[in-house]
Amino acid sequence: MHFLIYIYIYQTSEEDAPYELENQFVLRLPLEYASTVRRIAQSSSMNMKDRLTIELHPDGRHGIVRVDQVPLACKLVDLPCMIESLKTVDKKTFYKTADVCQMLVCTLDGDLYPPLEEPTGTDPKTKKKDKDKDKKFVWNHGITCPLKNTRKRRFRKTAKKKYIESPDVEKEVKRLLSTDADAYNVRYEVIAEDESKEADQHGSLGNLDSSPGTSGLKMGHGSSAQRDELREIFNDISSSSEDEEDEGDRHDDEDLNIMDTEDDLVRQLQDKLDESDSTQHEMDRNTQIVMEYQVQISSIKAKLHETRARKKQQEELIMKVENQALKNRFQASLDEIIQQEEREMEQVRIFFVWKTLAVSFSEYETYSRGHKSVIV
Repeated sequence: MHFLIYIYIYQTSEEDAPYELENQFVLRLPLEYASTVRRIAQSSSMNMKDRLTIELHPDGRHGIVRVDQVPLACKLVDLPCMIESLKTVDKKTFYKTADVCQMLVCTLDGDLYPPLEEPTGTDPKTKKKDKDKDKKFVWNHGITCPLKNTRKRRFRKTAKKKYIESPDVEKEVKRLLSTDADAYNVRYEVIAEDESKEADQHGSLGNLDSSPGTSGLKMGHGSSAQRDELREIFNDISSSSEDEEDEGDRHDDEDLNIMDTEDDLVRQLQDKLDESDSTQHEMDRNTQIVMEYQVQISSIKAKLHETRARKKQQEELIMKVENQALKNRFQASLDEIIQQEEREMEQVRIFFVWKTLAVSFSEYETYSRGHKSVIV
């Protein structure tokens, strides 16, 4: 049987330990005494303090409960949960008065005056004994049947976190930064976005299509058309020579002169045709060289774009960092990226100059050969 009662504890002497003037806890009594205490509480008689008294020993855990002058040994235990205590006057409005977390368990066969334990000192071993002593007053059950053994079934042990002081953390961070600063070489990789890479590839392909090397291809087509025209001229001259040979019976002397002239023309045209074939081969070779230079330039431009993206990202990172040691480290990496950017720009300039020279040389050869053929 359980009762929630107000306990007024008073000091019997000045040597006794001080207690709180008012406290609330659950009172558990044997069945035969529980009905008596219920009637005493419901009667609200003035002699209630004479019929029901509670006396606690100096240890604060043991005591004596007297019901109609019958002594009962009691022990104060800790409940596994909090119980809110409410008070009302008109049974409509309730006021919270306390959080009940202890219960006074009374028994008939208990020791009324248990032996007092010696006070403990500051020794760690004695502190451990105090913890073991407190475990004796831990109650594993609640005040209702479903809460039997609830402390072991429903409540887990609190996980202990290892506490690390902030000076130790700061010391470890400084050690790691100094280790990085003393390193011979530090490498890290910046992954650019795929979209930027695809855009660079499309841009390089567009540059290839609009490069001067394509003019060499057009020139090659023009030279092949010129060669076809020479062959048609050659065929026309050959057919005209055959017609003139049919009329050779009337003009023998003129035919001999014409044949000599035709042989010279055929020889000259054949040489010119061979020369056009060699010119076409050289122009194709020059066009291939120009295309190779253009591919090299596009590849280096893509690398240059990635390097500039890394440079921009590194500069933003330096702006955000406040640690001076870490900022110096990032600045050294930024200097390396700047040097790499300068090298790539120099390579682009060199390949561009070589490509320009190759295109100019190809156009000069085409012009010189065409001028020579006109003179001949």
